[in-house]
Formats: sequence, C-alpha cells, structure tokens
Amino acid sequence: MVLRLELRQHVGAPCRPIVSVGEHVKKGQLIAEPTGLGANIHSSVYGTVKEITETAILIEADEEQPEEFVKIKDTESNLDAIIEAGVVGAGGAGFPAGIKFKGDIEGGYVIVNAAECEPILAHNMAYIEGHAEELVRGLKYLLEITKAAKGYIAIKPHHTKQLIALGKATKNEDNIEIKYLPNMYPAGDERVIVRELLGVELEPGQLPSVAKAIISNVETVKNVVAAIEERKPVITKDLTVAGRVKDADAQTGRVFLNVPIGMPVSYFIDQCGGILEPYGEIVLGGPFTGKHGELDSPVTKTLGGIIVSMPLIQEKRKLGIICCECGAQEARLHEIASLMGAEVVAEERCKRMTDDGRGRYRCSLPGMCPGQAETVLKLKGKGAEALLISNCED
Repeated sequence: MVLRLELRQHVGAPCRPIVSVGEHVKKGQLIAEPTGLGANIHSSVYGTVKEITETAILIEADEEQPEEFVKIKDTESNLDAIIEAGVVGAGGAGFPAGIKFKGDIEGGYVIVNAAECEPILAHNMAYIEGHAEELVRGLKYLLEITKAAKGYIAIKPHHTKQLIALGKATKNEDNIEIKYLPNMYPAGDERVIVRELLGVELEPGQLPSVAKAIISNVETVKNVVAAIEERKPVITKDLTVAGRVKDADAQTGRVFLNVPIGMPVSYFIDQCGGILEPYGEIVLGGPFTGKHGELDSPVTKTLGGIIVSMPLIQEKRKLGIICCECGAQEARLHEIASLMGAEVVAEERCKRMTDDGRGRYRCSLPGMCPGQAETVLKLKGKGAEALLISNCED
C-alpha cells in the first residue's frame, strides 16, 4: 500500500521534505520540517519513499510493520517535546500546538474540548471511555506548561459513560473540574466554550487568551501525552466512518483508533463493507463543516470523519444560498449546488455574520441563531426559487 503524507497538515506553509526518493524510512522518522509556521511530519510506517511532489511524500509501506517507532529526540522541556512530535490541533483547526501552549496564562484556564461537536463523530468519546486517566494526565501537563490555575473538561451531559470515567479520573484532582456544555451545535466552538464556562462573550476574531484561557481538543491532549511519556511523534489518527456503507452497524458511525496517517480513506470505507450504492459524495470531516473528498484522499493529522453521503437530489429550481460560519461557507455551498446540478442565482450571509476587522466574516453569537425570514425574502427578490443553507440551528 502507498501512503500519502501531505506536507501541509497544519496552519502555515507546507513543510520541506528531508528525505529522498528511494530512501527507506522507519515509522516515526522525521521526513519533513516546517519552513516557518508549521509542524514536523514523521513517517507513519516502515517503507520506501516512492515519490515527492510539491504537496506530499508518497511512501510504499513494507509488508512487515513492527510496533517499534523512532522516538523524538531528547528535549529540555515538555513543550519542546510537543513541538518535536509535530502536535497540531487534531480537532480540525491544525494550529501548531507548541505555539499555542507557549501562551503564558498564569492564573487562567486550560480547557479540554470534549464536545465532539459535529454530529455522527464518536472517536473522542470512544477514547475518553477507555483512557480518561490519560486525558487527565495530559491536562495536568498543560497546566504545568502554561502556568494556568484551573483545568476544565468541557463535555455534554448525555455522555454518561465518559462522565463516569472522567469522574473517577478526576476525583483526587483539586484543580481539575468537569464542566457541562449545552447539547447543541456548535457547542465545541471556542467562543461558545468560553461563554458557557467562563461567562465571557468574546467578540468575533478574539481568541480565548483574552479570557486567560487555552482550549485544546481531546485528541490533541492525547498526542501531548504520547509525546511526553512515550517520545512518540504524531503518526496516527482517530477516525469515525459513517453513512452509505454496507455494514449496517457502521452506518451510524464506526470508530477507528490509532490508524496510520497517510492511508487512503477508501481503506476504512472497505473496512465497513464498502460503499452502499447509490451514494452522493465522500465527505471529509463532519456533516456541518466537512469538505468534499475522494476515495484516495489521505488521512491527515486533522481528519476526524469519513462520511459517505446519501445521493444528492437533483434540483432544477434556481437556488439561493445562506452562508453561516458554523456550517458550509460560500465555496462549499456552491460545490454542493453543482453536485445537485443546480444554478445558484443569489447569495446572502446569516444575519449574525460580521466582519472581524481582518476581512473574515464571523458569527457574532455562535449557537444562538436568529430567524432568517428577512434574508429569505432578499433571496427570493433576487430570483431564488429554493434555498440551500448551512445554518447551525435555524
């Protein structure tokens, strides 16, 4: 099998390959380094470099794959270990974790985002159920690194098995608490978490650091523990596969833990019985913010979901679209409309969308959706006969 290791699996510029075509590499070996903002990339398998492109390193995996991996080099601090391991935000954002955790929030808060915000996705909850103590250790490392005073684990109250596991893991931790999030989308948005847990309403574009907080996804914290305790680089990913697959018990979501980064998503669809025809498209990520993918799309450090969608209805009416920060943006809605064979004649933004001062439109109150009657009438006035929307609630 040939694995495709993307050179840009993070916020920032693509990494620079430091291996050559024909070179045999080991699992865990550093194969690409950042040229600026970015994160180290390591081979997830033992194998031979077959090709290097501007965007990826392709490695043909050996038939034999020992469990052993190349450990990251010795570091002077736990923060340096996180940087060496190439840890990034695993929930989708991909921001280099070593830079985020450099923020000194003495007296503030480190919050583990355990919302598992997108519907269907379930791999964070599967990990917590079996590894709650490990998650708490990771939170304690981050409290030490950032000098924060309190650690919170933000989770929805209906995850009873995970709450029981976390309750046992935190019972002797005086500065770590479990905090409840509302059971709505997008409860995992950073500004929603700050609002619900700390009572601070961040303005569009403001970071949690304004509220003396750092927020980190469950799997990011998992990777922090691996980097510090095992000297293990980020070479695996947790996934949920769902949708139009043949195995009935996988259609609502099947979890795969610790899969090698770079493998094609088709492999995991096949592990669920293959595609159930007919289908619409492969969605990489969650239902709200996922992107169009192909069967040969690779697993990356930020991929969480592989969803085989239902067939897309073919629509002959002229469409109007409403863009929302919490869901599909303009380009994605146009892409979906194209797959539906539809013409988009008008576009509007959700009433909550405001310019954050840097040219990006952000929701002013994520999770508190307004009515859209006025917006709908505008679209109708522009010739729209039907709507394609991505609003998170309304």
